[in-house]
Amino acid sequence: MPLNVSLDAEWLEPDGLGGFASGTVAGIRTRRYHALLLCALTPPSDRFVFVNGYEAWVQTPAGTFSLSSQCYAPDIIHPDGASRLAGFELQPWPRWRYDLEDGTAIEQQFFVRHGAPLTALSWRLLRPRESARLFLRLLLSGRDYHHLHHENSAFRFDTQHSGHGIVWRPYESLPGVFACTNGEYVHQPDWYRSFQYRADQARGLDSTEDLASPGVLQFDLSSGEAVLLLTLDDHPDGSMTNPAATLRKLRDAERKRRQMFPTPLHRSADAYLVQRGRKGLGRTIIAGYPWFTDWGRDTFIALRGLCLATGQTEEARKILLAWAKAVSEGMLPNRFPDGGASPEYNSVDASLWFIIAAYEFLEIRKTQPRKLAARDVRLLQTSIETILSYYAKGTRYGIHMDTDGLLAAGEPGFAITWMDARVDGQAVTPRIGKPVEVQALWLNALRIGGQFSEQWQTLWAPASETFLGRFWNEAAGCLYDVVDVDHQPGTCDTAFRPNQIFAVGGLPFPVLGGHRARRLVDAVESALWTPLGLRSLSPKEPGYVSHYEGDEKQRDRAYHQGTVWPWLLGPFVEAWVRVRGGTLKAKSDARRRFLPPLEAHLKEIGLGHISELADAEGGEPRGCPFQAWSLGEFLRLSLVVLGDEPKKRQP
Repeated sequence: MPLNVSLDAEWLEPDGLGGFASGTVAGIRTRRYHALLLCALTPPSDRFVFVNGYEAWVQTPAGTFSLSSQCYAPDIIHPDGASRLAGFELQPWPRWRYDLEDGTAIEQQFFVRHGAPLTALSWRLLRPRESARLFLRLLLSGRDYHHLHHENSAFRFDTQHSGHGIVWRPYESLPGVFACTNGEYVHQPDWYRSFQYRADQARGLDSTEDLASPGVLQFDLSSGEAVLLLTLDDHPDGSMTNPAATLRKLRDAERKRRQMFPTPLHRSADAYLVQRGRKGLGRTIIAGYPWFTDWGRDTFIALRGLCLATGQTEEARKILLAWAKAVSEGMLPNRFPDGGASPEYNSVDASLWFIIAAYEFLEIRKTQPRKLAARDVRLLQTSIETILSYYAKGTRYGIHMDTDGLLAAGEPGFAITWMDARVDGQAVTPRIGKPVEVQALWLNALRIGGQFSEQWQTLWAPASETFLGRFWNEAAGCLYDVVDVDHQPGTCDTAFRPNQIFAVGGLPFPVLGGHRARRLVDAVESALWTPLGLRSLSPKEPGYVSHYEGDEKQRDRAYHQGTVWPWLLGPFVEAWVRVRGGTLKAKSDARRRFLPPLEAHLKEIGLGHISELADAEGGEPRGCPFQAWSLGEFLRLSLVVLGDEPKKRQP
C-alpha cells in the first residue's frame, strides 16, 4: 500500500442518493463539504452534513499517537496524525495505513453503502500487539451542506443508548445520527472551535467553523477490529445489532457490487447516477461533487458517456424518461434547486441536448435483443416532437425559429446558453441572438425529428444551407460565435470561442465539412487547446482572463472568459479525428496525443475523476473536483470516438 498520491488529493464515496462521504488523502478537511455522513434528505437534494469528521488517537505501552490532523485558524495543523500516514489505496474503497513510532501498524477503511445513507468505518492492527487502544471523537454539526456551523446553545449533546447503538439528535428539525459500534462510549461533550477550510478560503468563501463532539468512543484493537457504522436514526433496521457481523455483510455486498464494474472508471461513472425522489421512482445525474445537484444540460451531455458509452442503457432509459415528464412549453429544467424550490426553466440548449441523448439511446437500443417498450419509445418521441414544436413557434426567453430557419434566443439580463455566468444580475457572456453551438444542436435536432416527421426534415435542409452562409468567417477561417447579435439582423460576434467546434464534432451529424472544417479545427487547436481541455476564449480576445481564482464574483467573471473546460475535449478530439477521415491512424494518433494528460489527471485531484475547470494559463485544475460531464466526455472519447463501439449491456 504505497503512498503514491498527493496528500491534498480528494476521495469520494457516494451513496447513490445524492449524499456522500469525502475528504483528502491526508485526512485534513479542506472544504465545508468534506464529511463522513452527508445525506440527501430529498434525493438527490436537501443535503445536510451530520458527521463532519473525527479526532483519532492510539495508546500503546510506548505512548499516545494521533491518527488524525485538523487545520485550525490561522492555518495551524494539529495534531500530527498525517505525519504517520504511510500508505493509501483507493480501490475497492479508501484505505489508509498508519505506521506508529513504536512499530504499530494500523489500517483504516471507509466506504459508503450504495442506496443508503450509511458510512462504514473500521480500524485494525496489521501486526498483533498485546495492548493497543483506539480513541475516537466524532465531530458533529447538522447543517445545510453549503453553510458553516458555529457554537450555539441550541445544539443538543444528549445521547441515547440501545445495545450497540448510540443516537445523537443535535437539532430537533433534523433526523438524528445513529452509530452502531463495538466500542465503549464515554459522554464528554465539548466544542472544537475555528476549523479552517483552505479550499473554501481560496475560493473567497467563509472558511472557519465550530463543531460539537458529544463524547469519546474507545476500542481495544488488540482484541479485534474497531467498527463504527454511521447512518440516520430513521434508517437503521433490526439487523444492525451486531456491529462486526453487520460490517462483514455490508463489506461483502459492497465489494461484490463494485466488482461488477469492468474498470474503476466505470465505477467512477456510476457515482453520478442517483435516485430522484424519496420513493426512488426516478433517476438522474449529479452534475458534480461536492456542490452541484442535477442540472438538465449537464445531465444530457454527461449521459452519453456515463451511461451509453459504458453500456448502462437501462440507467439511461430511467433518466431520460424521468426528465421527459418535466417538459414544459418545450423546455426542460436546467436545474432542480436545493430545498424543494420550483425547477428553473432557463436554458435554450438543455432540451436540445435531451434530443441528442434520446436519439443516441434509441439507436443503441435498436441493436439490443430486448426491445424497448413501445410506450417508452412514444414518450421519448412525443417529448422530441413537443420540444421542436415549441422551439419552432416560440417559447420562453425569446426562443423561436426565425424566418431563416435558424434558432434565435435570449433576452437582456439572462444567460441561457452553457456560458451562463452572471455577476450582480448581469450576464457575463449574454450571447443573445443566434449562438453557433445552439444552431448545431438545432440542426441535429431537426434531422433527428425528421426521422419520424417529414415536417422537420423539410426544415432541416434549408436551415443547414443558411447556417453555412451566415456563420462562416472566411477571413479568420472559423465560425462566428453569434450572429444577429441582440436580435439585430446582420450583426456578428467575432469572439474566438470553442462553441464553434460543435459544428464539426460532439454531435451525431456534423454541420460543417470539407476544407472549412479542417481550417476551423486547426484554428481551435492553435488558439484554445490545452492538455486539460479547451479555453473558453482565445488569449488574443479582449476580456481574456488567464486564471480562475479570487472571490465568487471574480471567478464568475472568469468562468467563460478563458478558463479551460475539460468536457470540451470530447467534441474537439472527435472533430480532430473527423477532419482526418476518421481513420484508425487518426484515432490512434489522437489517443496518443490527447488522452495521456487526462489519464494522469485521474490520479491527481479528485481521484478517479476529472475536474470541472483548469486555469487558461498553467493548467492548474479548478472548480469542482468531481465533474460529471468532464468524466462523461472522457469516457465517450476513449470508449466510442477513439475505440470500438461499447458492448451493449443487456437491460
